[in-house]
Amino acid sequence: MLLFVGDDWAEAHHDVEVQDEAGRRLARRRLPEGLAGMAALHALLAEYLPGDAGPGQVVIGIETDRGMWVQALVGAGYRVYAVNPFAASRYRDRHTVSRAKSDPGDAKVLADLVRTDRHNHRPIAGDSELADAVKVLARSHQSLIWTRQRQVNALRSALREFYPAALAAFDDLGGRDALAVLAKAPTPARGRALRPTQVAAALRAAGRQRNVTTRAEEIAAALRTEQLAAPPLLAEAFGHTVSALIAVIGELVRQIERLETELASSFEQHPDAEVLRSLPGLGPILAARVLAEFGDDPHRYRDARARKNYAGTAPITRASGTRRVVLARVARNRRLADACYQWAFATLTCSPGARAYYDAHRANGDTHHQALRALGNRLVGILHGCLRRKTHYQERLAWQQQHVEQTENAAA
Repeated sequence: MLLFVGDDWAEAHHDVEVQDEAGRRLARRRLPEGLAGMAALHALLAEYLPGDAGPGQVVIGIETDRGMWVQALVGAGYRVYAVNPFAASRYRDRHTVSRAKSDPGDAKVLADLVRTDRHNHRPIAGDSELADAVKVLARSHQSLIWTRQRQVNALRSALREFYPAALAAFDDLGGRDALAVLAKAPTPARGRALRPTQVAAALRAAGRQRNVTTRAEEIAAALRTEQLAAPPLLAEAFGHTVSALIAVIGELVRQIERLETELASSFEQHPDAEVLRSLPGLGPILAARVLAEFGDDPHRYRDARARKNYAGTAPITRASGTRRVVLARVARNRRLADACYQWAFATLTCSPGARAYYDAHRANGDTHHQALRALGNRLVGILHGCLRRKTHYQERLAWQQQHVEQTENAAA
């Protein structure tokens, strides 16, 4: 006998519905978050499980794969399915056309889903504790990078309002040169007053070692160029804004560097680190992101196609009647898709096979982004083979089939 549980989670509570194999509701409860709620859930399920049944007879659907509650469910031995909220919302339409929605209703939807359609969904992967730790660090590191870029964009927006000379002086406002000089000269008046020797001192303090004098003279000259001037009070107000943004960006840079060190250290401890690092284009940080998002459960992906589908690199086909269109996937793991795209771009300069594959797609009319997506899809397949066999990447073997196809096409 199997029990099917729908768990609609919120920050402070969980609405659960328990069904039998026929879809008959056995219980419906609202449980608190935390240890008390988990104990109550165990007690509730024990009421309906036969004496000889174990936790593996309980199938649970929930719209997340993270958090201590989910970890406790998996640790207890229950079969847990993390259902994409987008998919769950489509199942809801099967129960009502009025678009009504409630937490108990969502729990029923999830229970019905894992009872009738769990074969179309993936159970939560059994990743190792180390892989989960790498995932936490990798996502935190990437989130801080995205946050830093948002702050740099805010800085650029502020400088456009009153300090165009600073935009002319620095191409990269998030770089160490810009942060060091703008910390000393957050307003046009202070920028014009800076001497090249002062700029050089700021650059050296920030870590620049080459072309210091030349770069300092270029920056000083750019800050002294004629420009439209904002009123003094307005310029001073913007200057305080710039100083605050510089301080925030500087601290973000330091924390990113600290997390990067911890991420690289944790990744190097993983048994698959050497295999991942053997692939072209994967340095320690990008390889850690790839490992974090794919996980290390050896049974999670039944073949290379399943891994490609999860990565979002495999295209989708929309066909109806005589119309057939192949499109890039929109619903996908954004972090993993970003890592695969960067990975594909990095291989163009270090893998002749990857470069030839990219060039072939470009010659067939693909845009740059389409060719990179196709290359990323091919790389994910190569990665799957390396991880499955626990072998290091070999350039000749990885692109052997591609070379054969190109030779045959040339002969034809």
